Amino acid sequence: MGDLQACQENAVYCDPPPFSVEAQGQSLTFYPAGADRRAALMDIVASAKERLDVCFYIFAEDEIGAELRDAMVAAAQRGVAVTLIIDRFGASASDAFLQPLVDAGGRHFCFSPRIGLRYLIRNHQKMVIADGARAMFGGFNIENDYFAPPENNGWNDLAIALEGDAVDGLVDWFEKLADWTDDKDAHFRAIRNTVAQWEWKSDDGKARWLVGGPTRGLSSWARSVTRDLLECERLDIFMAYFSPPYTLLRRIARVARKGQTRLLMAAKSDNGATLGATRSLYSYLLKRGARIWEFSPCKLHTKLLVVDDTVYLGSANFDMRSLYLNLEIMLRIEDADLAETMRDFIGRHIAVSEEITPELHRSRRTLWNRFRWWMGWVLVSVIDYTVTRRLNLGI
Repeated sequence: MGDLQACQENAVYCDPPPFSVEAQGQSLTFYPAGADRRAALMDIVASAKERLDVCFYIFAEDEIGAELRDAMVAAAQRGVAVTLIIDRFGASASDAFLQPLVDAGGRHFCFSPRIGLRYLIRNHQKMVIADGARAMFGGFNIENDYFAPPENNGWNDLAIALEGDAVDGLVDWFEKLADWTDDKDAHFRAIRNTVAQWEWKSDDGKARWLVGGPTRGLSSWARSVTRDLLECERLDIFMAYFSPPYTLLRRIARVARKGQTRLLMAAKSDNGATLGATRSLYSYLLKRGARIWEFSPCKLHTKLLVVDDTVYLGSANFDMRSLYLNLEIMLRIEDADLAETMRDFIGRHIAVSEEITPELHRSRRTLWNRFRWWMGWVLVSVIDYTVTRRLNLGI
């Protein structure tokens, strides 16, 4: 991470280079920079020899979308079995845009293809799996902004390349997702039951795949993070969208009272209401000892939690939709060395962020801002995050 240190010394932010960690039998390589993320994405697609499984929430008809489509077409033409799943609500890629993939022998499915109860669920997951042996997952989507540099206000995000037996779990989950998405008559109950029942964990239980989605009770992702927040002594959250329910907010406050909570939030986004929703919670958290920063070099899309010696990585934000409704995929790893590495990663981003002190927050907390922040929270947490993208609260 020497390049990032040099940027910090010159008071200019630049994305850190890739770095790798071995944790609980898993080989993890992290790609914080858009250019590195793009190269790694195309490499894993190009490396596939027999099977390629791809799933994204947003898939745009732009430069990066065309490049990935063409790479999948090339894979299909060399005999690879290619399956692509996109979310019809989030993705702008049309059937015509993806027709070359079908012509080459690949398949593509649309999650939520029509209006109805099923349409209310967002398939927010992001994953690429090659030959059941190598995978990439994280928070990034397929759109130019997710690979643009910070000086062009590209998204600050994180992709993780994975090798190890945890790839087996991802393969199994993708197969269930593909079977359900391919069935146009699938009922809401089917995905709800799948989310409730599915799990994968390593032999010692220290590496686990957690999924989020609509269930009668809590999903494995929501249940796990809720339990960990009740028991933890130290907490770091680097999060694009942060508007949890007060049950979890109180648990974060419990840790913050011990002086062991760092929260790194967005100062820039594509959705002003999400910023307001987060800022509406600052007073409560600051009064209880949490330290809060806002990352301002560019838009923030990273999703990362470090809870004691446990790290959460994947697609989920820390808001109502990601906790309780969206289909999400998160890898939970208990590993002290990985936790320290990711805390250092967060710390290096904190160094180029603005601390939200109680004094600064009070100066910003005008009557008008409080109203806008409260409205943001209502729109994001009560109505729907997706609705708020059509609105402009001036935040």
